[in-house]
This record gives sequence, structure tokens and C-alpha cells, in this order.
Amino acid sequence: MKKTAIAGITALLVVLLVAPPQGPAEAPAAQPPVLENTENNAGDGASIRPREKLTVERCVQVALRNSANILAASHTVNATMSRVGQAWSGYYPQITLTGEYKEFEGIPNFFPLPTTVFQPVRQDNYSWSATLTQNIIDFGRTSEQVSIRQRDLVASREDLRDTTGLIVFNVKSAYYGFLRAEKNRDVLRETVALFEKQLEQARSFYEAGMKSKFDVTNAEVELGNAKLNLIHAENALQIARVTLNNAMGVPDAPEYTIEDTLSFQKYPITFEEARDRAFQNRPDIGSTAARREAAEASLSLARKGHLPTISGNANYMRAGESYPPEQTNWSVGVTLTVPFFSGFLTTHQVGEAMENLSVIKANEEVLRQNILLTVQQVHLKLLEAEERKGLAELTVNQAEENYKLAQGRYEMGAGSPIEVTDALLKLSNARMNLVAALADHKAAEAELQRAMGE
Repeated sequence: MKKTAIAGITALLVVLLVAPPQGPAEAPAAQPPVLENTENNAGDGASIRPREKLTVERCVQVALRNSANILAASHTVNATMSRVGQAWSGYYPQITLTGEYKEFEGIPNFFPLPTTVFQPVRQDNYSWSATLTQNIIDFGRTSEQVSIRQRDLVASREDLRDTTGLIVFNVKSAYYGFLRAEKNRDVLRETVALFEKQLEQARSFYEAGMKSKFDVTNAEVELGNAKLNLIHAENALQIARVTLNNAMGVPDAPEYTIEDTLSFQKYPITFEEARDRAFQNRPDIGSTAARREAAEASLSLARKGHLPTISGNANYMRAGESYPPEQTNWSVGVTLTVPFFSGFLTTHQVGEAMENLSVIKANEEVLRQNILLTVQQVHLKLLEAEERKGLAELTVNQAEENYKLAQGRYEMGAGSPIEVTDALLKLSNARMNLVAALADHKAAEAELQRAMGE
């Protein structure tokens, strides 16, 4: 008997330790989004090779593979998928196994003789039972729970997409900022070289007795100012590199170069097209809509708290001991549960669900207004950058011509050093304004794509 009890309880423990079957497959676990490898990619695409030339797409790929924010959002999606499985468990039967084994040693008390006549005896007691409970009718409570969790899953996936879009936008902004800083540095390097050339000419004219000492000192001052501006530009370039490294998630990246993509290409889109694409594609719109649907399902679920539930149950029990012999019991039944009075709990739950739904609807309207404002602002910035680019190109051509004329007049002895300096500074500013217009156009293009959820 003892061996039988021990074997039964051992089998019960084995059953309890076996992992329960998984719920219905909802979708594969969320993984951080990545881009396809290119011929310049190193390893798994998460690291940068020394002296590698990076495109904007390559920088985005590195960022997507290294972003901790994307990894966290992916795990949030997976956790929400598990909550969907938890909600589905309400459709399945609930089975509970219970086992117990005891050893008893003492004097039996069922004989009418003095206990001193008998020696203590050992007695084995065991019991085990299986209970099954199955939800039959709950008037949609389980289906509402599943619907809520599925809406939460949609929202978490949209949040992942929104996080990914933000990472992409930050990388592009940092990339074009790096290009802008690099080209400004190049312009100032050329400006320094031109001022050095002017200083050499002033010294030559002074030594030949053709110009005064003023021309030399003026050229020296302007050269010093140009070198100071170049130092600032070099520092700005280093800051831009650090910013791009941080956006890619590789703060200790080795030295690399980036591809020049500041060539102008008109972005043909109207405000109405951008607005419609934003309302259709924005992940935060999708996330808020999913949360509103979940709140509506939560309100429906709260109202069902007034309704009864019907469940079926079955129980099988087996128990035995050394004496008397083994016993077996079983039962099958149906249980009706009616929530008669719960201290107005359900009423207040309904009120809370209604207010939560109203909050989400209000936030959804605020979000739509903010999206409309953002698209308008960014579209205007894009148009402004396009206009600035055309004017900046014209100004550069005029400044180059003006500098050539001033330099020619000075070389012929008819011009003044101040005239040359002024023309050179105007040329430098015009070139930097053109760089700014091209960089701002690229940045506005990336910002508009972000605003449209693309």
C-alpha cells in the first residue's frame, strides 16, 4: 500500500513539473528591425570598420542594430503577446491535481481492550484528486479580455514602429549635421588659404614700395580671424561626429568618413498629400486608435460584471490507508454564479472605464491636431529650404565674381585691401549659406518623412 501511494504521488509531481501547453500562436516574437547588409557592412552590421565610408542607410542600419530603446520596445511587444495568451487561457479547462501522503504511528483506538495490551502500529494514509473546471457561459467576458489584450498588442507594435522611426530620424539629422559641419570646415579652410594668399601679396607690394604697411597688418588681422573661425569649425565638426556616434549607438566608433549626399533633389509633395499620409501611416495614430478600442472593450467588460456565469466542474478523488481499505469518489456538476450585490463595485468599475475612454478620445483628438501642426510646419520648412537653395546658389556666383573683380583691382594697384577683405568674407558667407540651405533641405525632408510616419 505504501509503495502504491508513493508511486502515485511521484507521478503527480512529474505531471505538475511538466510545462503547460502553450496557447494559440499569435505571431512570432518581435525582433529589432534591421536593414539588409550592404557590401560595406562589417560582421552583423552593428559595428563600424576603421576608415569605413558610411552612407546614411548604413548609419541607420548600425543604429537599428545597437539601439537599446528598440530592444526594450521589442521586449514590450513580446510581453504583450504573452498577455494575449493569458487571456486565451480563459477558454480552456482548468485542471488541478492534488496529492497527499502521511505516515502515522500510534495505538489504534478502535478496539475495546486496554491500550497497554497492544504495541504501537504504523499506518499509511494517502489521497490524491483531480479537479476539472470549464467555463461554459460568461456572456463574453473572456472574449472581451482577449480583445483588450489583442488591442494592447497592436498598440505595442505601433510603439515599436514609432521608436524605430525616431531612431531613424535622429540618425539622419545627425548625419546631415555632420555633413554641414564638414563642409563649413572646408569652406573656412579655403577662406584661410585665400587670406594667406592676400597676406603674401600685401607683403610683396609693401616690400616693393607699392603699398603701405596698413595692407600687411590688415591682411594679418583678417587671417587671424579666419583661423579662429576655422578652429571653431573644427570643434563643431568633432561635436557633430560625437553626435552621430551617439545616434548610432557606437560612442567609441573608429575613424570613418561619410558620403556627401547634400546634392539638391526636389521633394515633390503637397501639403495635402503629406497630411493624408501622416494620418494614414503615423504609428502614434495607430497606437492611440488601438488603445481607444481596448478602452471600449474594457467598458464592455466592466458592464458584464452584472451578468451571471455558468461553469462546469468534475472531481475525482482516491484515498486509502492501511485500514480500512481504499476509497474512490467522483462528482460532476454545473455551477451558476450570480453577482447579487458587490458593494456597487461593478457600477464604479463601469464609471472608471467610461472616464478612461473619454480621456483616450480627447488625447486622440489632441494628437491629430499636433500632427496637423507638425506637418504644416515641416512642409513650410522644406519649401523655405528649397527657395533658400536657389537664392544661395545665385549669391555664391555673384560673390565669386565680386571677389575676382576686387582681387584683380588690388593686383592692378587700383583697389584697397578692405575691398578685397570684404569681398572674400562675403564669398565665405555665401558658400556657408548654400551649405546651410542644402543641409536644412535634407533635414526638413527627413523630418517630413518622420512626420508622415515613413
